[in-house]
Amino acid sequence: MKRIGMLTSGGDCQALNATMRGVVKGLYNTFDEVEVYGFLEGYKGLIYGNYKKLSADDFSGILTKGGTILGSSRTPFKQIDEPTPEGYNKVEKMKETYKKLKLDCLVVLGGNGSQKTANRLSEEGLNVIGCPKTIDNDIWGTDMTFGFQSAVDIATNAIDCIHTTAASHNRVFIVEVMGHKVGWITLHAGIASGADIILIPEIPYDIKKVAKALEKRTKAGKGFSILAVAEGAISKEVAELPKKERKAAIAAAAEKYPSVAYEVADKIKEFCGMDIRVTVPGHTQRGGSPVPYDRVISSRFGAKAAELIKEKDFGKLVVMKNNEVDAIPLSETAGKLKYVSPDDKIIAEAKTLGISFGD
Repeated sequence: MKRIGMLTSGGDCQALNATMRGVVKGLYNTFDEVEVYGFLEGYKGLIYGNYKKLSADDFSGILTKGGTILGSSRTPFKQIDEPTPEGYNKVEKMKETYKKLKLDCLVVLGGNGSQKTANRLSEEGLNVIGCPKTIDNDIWGTDMTFGFQSAVDIATNAIDCIHTTAASHNRVFIVEVMGHKVGWITLHAGIASGADIILIPEIPYDIKKVAKALEKRTKAGKGFSILAVAEGAISKEVAELPKKERKAAIAAAAEKYPSVAYEVADKIKEFCGMDIRVTVPGHTQRGGSPVPYDRVISSRFGAKAAELIKEKDFGKLVVMKNNEVDAIPLSETAGKLKYVSPDDKIIAEAKTLGISFGD
C-alpha cells in the first residue's frame, strides 16, 4: 500500500487540478494499492491536520476545471519558523501530520515559495516531490510552469480586445499584466497581441524614451498605441537607487497610485499630454479552464511525479527542459527566481519588430 499526500500551495492557477489528476492517474497505473490524502488550503492543511482521503472518482472530470479542488493558501517561507497563532511550530506540526498518516511521499504543487518550503521538509527527512506551479513562469530550473500559457492566453485576449476600442478613439491604452517580480507573461502576451511598447521589471524603463516611442507612432500617422506593462515594471531612476531607498520609493508610489500602470500613465501625460486609459485584467489571468498546452504538460508532470515515487527518488522538482520532462533536486531551485534576461534572443527579436522596451 502506497500512501501519498498532496497539496496545492500559494496563488491558484489553471491546471492545478489537471496536474493532480496526472499524479493520481500515474499512481493508480503504477501501484496495485494507493491511498491519496489531500491537504486542504495548502500547507495550512498539513499544519493543522486538515485533510480528506480521496478516491479515483475525486479526480475524474477535473482535467479542464480551473482552480483547485483542495483549495489553496499562502504560507510565506520567510515566516515558516514563526509559530502559529496557537503557538505551534509549523515545521514540526507538518512533520507530525505526515508521520501520523504514515505517508510514503508528499507531492507539493506550488510556486517558488512553496518549493522552498518543500525543500525544507525534504531536509527535515520527509519524502517530497514538487511540481512547478505558477502563472509567472519564474521557477528556476524549468523552462515552463503549468498555468503560464493559460495566463498568457488570457492576457493576450485582453490586449486584443483593447485594440479595437483604442483604434476607435485614437487613444493610448495601458494594459497591466500580472507576473510579480518577472516579466514573462507581459513579454509573451505583448508580442502575441502586437503591443507597441512592453515594460518589464528586468528592463527598467526611461519614461522619456517611452514618450518618444509614442510620439514616433503619432508622427507616423498611427492613431493609437498599446502598452503592455508588467505589474512589477520599474523606472531607471528607481532601479538605480540603493535597496532601502528603492523600497521606500516603490512604497510611496503604491500610496499614490492604484498600481504601476496608473503611475506610468501619469508620467506619460506629463511628457505628451496624450489621452490615456488603463486596463487591469487582474485575477482573470489566474482563472478559467487551462488551455490545451497546460493540460498536456500537467499530465506529463503528473506522470513524472508518479515515476519518481515508484523509483523512491525523492527531494526532487519535476521540470521541463528542452521539451523533455525531467527532475532536479529541490535544493537547486529553492530560493531562486528565473528572470527574463535583457540579452535573451526573444528581446532582440521583439526589438527588431519595432517593439520598444523603454530602454
